[in-house]
Amino acid sequence: MKISTREVEGVIIVDISGQITLGDETGRLRSAVGDLVNQGKKKIVLNLGDVSYIDSSGVGELVGSYTTVRNQGGELKLLNLNKKVHDLLQITKLYTIFDIKDNEFTAVKSFDWFFAK
Repeated sequence: MKISTREVEGVIIVDISGQITLGDETGRLRSAVGDLVNQGKKKIVLNLGDVSYIDSSGVGELVGSYTTVRNQGGELKLLNLNKKVHDLLQITKLYTIFDIKDNEFTAVKSFDWFFAK
C-alpha cells in the first residue's frame, strides 16, 4: 500500500493505492491520519480510487480514522470509491456514516459551507 498527501485549497487529500488489510497497511493509514490531526489538519479526504481491496480490518481502520478526526473537531470524507469498496460500505451500513464524494472538486468544495448547502 502506498500513501501520499497533498493539499488543495486547505483540504488535505490522502491518496491511497493498493490494499487496506490487517497488518502494516492499517497501521500506516492510522499513522498518516494521526499525524495530520496532530499537525492541526481538520479537513481530510481519503482518496480510495486506487484501492483494489479492503478487508474488515481496513473498514475498521476507516471508521477509526473517521472517529479520530471527528474527536478533534475535524471532518474526514471518502473519495472515488470503486464498486467493491462501495458495495462493502453499503453491506455494512457504513455508507450512511461517511460523506462520500465522486470527484475531487466536489470533495474539496464540500468543506466550504457556502458550496455545501
